Amino acid sequence: MIVLKSSAELDQMRVAGEMVAEILELLRERICPGVTTRELDSLAEDECRKRKARPAFKGYGGFPFTVCASPNDQVVHGFPNEIPLTEGEILSIDFGVVYRGFYGDAAMTIPVGSIDDDRAKLLRITRRSLELGIEAAVIGGRLSDISSAVQTCVEKEGYSVVREFVGHGIGRELHEAPQIPNFGPPGQGPRLKAGMVLAIEPMINMGRPEVKILEDGWTAVTVDGKPSAHFEHTVAVTEDGPEILTRIR
Repeated sequence: MIVLKSSAELDQMRVAGEMVAEILELLRERICPGVTTRELDSLAEDECRKRKARPAFKGYGGFPFTVCASPNDQVVHGFPNEIPLTEGEILSIDFGVVYRGFYGDAAMTIPVGSIDDDRAKLLRITRRSLELGIEAAVIGGRLSDISSAVQTCVEKEGYSVVREFVGHGIGRELHEAPQIPNFGPPGQGPRLKAGMVLAIEPMINMGRPEVKILEDGWTAVTVDGKPSAHFEHTVAVTEDGPEILTRIR
């Protein structure tokens, strides 16, 4: 069942979303050669504590960290570690909070220092696919309009869409109905209505779409070892159009 949020509930989700955006911005500023992803994880947890919020991922299904830190060919759910980041890498950070019973969730892929043109284009197109997916989140549209917008954007550039992981509804639970694939034809699925809140999150590979899970049971990597990018926003469907709740205001 898709839960429509009331005006009061959306106000609460705006607060949670703004916290996510603020903390992700602090992480973005810290990402550079020599920094470890464990340092980023500690920073995110400290910032949650300052805001009296709870990390959304830590303990969720047994996940042991506050952020998912996924460099290079890691697609999602990477474990933070003590290995220093190096120039030319890319790093995907997925992060969420729970505040007063409501979740916020967002992700970004950030260059570590200077990166080559191929990686820069992957990041640019993946971010653009998220923007187009968000533009499709309008009242009266179909859920798969979002999916199709993402897929069309990236495949025309020669990239591939990860099939195993999808976006999702979000609210009092981190993962609510509906699931939001990043592929599929337009005009299918539920009608979009005011009060829906969706975590839209393209996960795009430079090479083949297939992924595999490492021995830790969480980290997903590309099967061909090529880089992957991930961007995500929590988005409310409103009478005035899509509203990004995880954008810095």
